[in-house]
Amino acid sequence: MQTSGKLTVGMLLLFHLVGTTLGAAQEARPLKVLCSFYPMYVMALNVVHGIPGVAVECMTESSIGCLHDYQLAPADLKAIAAAEVFIANGAGMETFVEKALRQSPKLKIIEASKGIQLEFNNNPHVWLSVGGAIAETRSIAAGLAAADPPHAVAYSANAEVYITRLESLRHEIRAELDGLKHRDIITFHEAFPYFAAEFHLRVAAVIEREPGSEPSAGELAQTIQRVRATGVKAIFAEPQYPAKCAEIIQRETGAVVRALDPAVTGPRDPDLARGSYIATMRQNLKVLARALRE
Repeated sequence: MQTSGKLTVGMLLLFHLVGTTLGAAQEARPLKVLCSFYPMYVMALNVVHGIPGVAVECMTESSIGCLHDYQLAPADLKAIAAAEVFIANGAGMETFVEKALRQSPKLKIIEASKGIQLEFNNNPHVWLSVGGAIAETRSIAAGLAAADPPHAVAYSANAEVYITRLESLRHEIRAELDGLKHRDIITFHEAFPYFAAEFHLRVAAVIEREPGSEPSAGELAQTIQRVRATGVKAIFAEPQYPAKCAEIIQRETGAVVRALDPAVTGPRDPDLARGSYIATMRQNLKVLARALRE
C-alpha cells in the first residue's frame, strides 16, 4: 500500500511537470501575424514593438509595389495557412487573396481601412494621407487587441507612441508646404489623392490610371496639352515603376520628372522597417518642396 501511495504521488508530480511544460510551450508559441504588403507590415511592427510572443511577417516581397495585379504564389498560400491573424489594407486592394482567406475560416482578419471614408472613386491608397496612416494604425491595434487580449493595453500604448510620431510628421509637412504658391502636381498613377487633399495640393493630371497600364496616344497628348496650359512643372513618377510616359511629357514640355514614393517598398529588417514610412514621407516632402518652389 505504501508503494502504491508513493507511486500515486510520483504520478501526480509527473503529470504536474508535463502540464507545466506543455503550458510553457503554448505560451512560448508566437502569435503569427501576416501582413498583406509593406505599409501594413510597417504599421504592425510599430504596434507590436517590444511585445513578447508576437511574430510579424510580410506576405509579399519588399520590392513589390501596390498590389493591383499581384498573383498569389504557393509560398503565399502556405504563409496564410500558418498565420493566425491577417492584416490587410482592404478597400479593394487585396481582392486577389479573398478566396484563400475564405479557405482559412479560423484566420482573424484585420482590415486596416475599415471605417475610413473612401473618396476619389473608392481609391484604396489611404495610408498615403498621414491621417489615413494614423487611422489604420489605430485599426490594427484594435484588431490585435481583440485577437490577443492579454496584450491589449500594450498594443494600444505602442499605437499611441507611433501616432505621436505620425502627428509630428503631419505638422512638419504642413509647415513646409502651406506657404507655397504653386500647388499643382501631376502624378504617375492614382496613388496620391488623399495626400494631396490633406496638404492642399491639386492633382492636375494622372499619367497612368493603373501601374503598367500606359495611356493611349490621345490621352498622353491631352496630358501634354494640360501641362502646357497650366504651366505645371512638378511631374512625379514612382521608383517602383518605369517612367517612360513621364519622360515623354518631360521632353515635350520641359517639365522635370521627379520621384514620389508611395511607401510600398522598403527594408524587411524590423528595426529598419519601423521607421520606413516616416523616412519615405520626409524624402517625399523634400522632393515636393523643391519642385513646387521652382
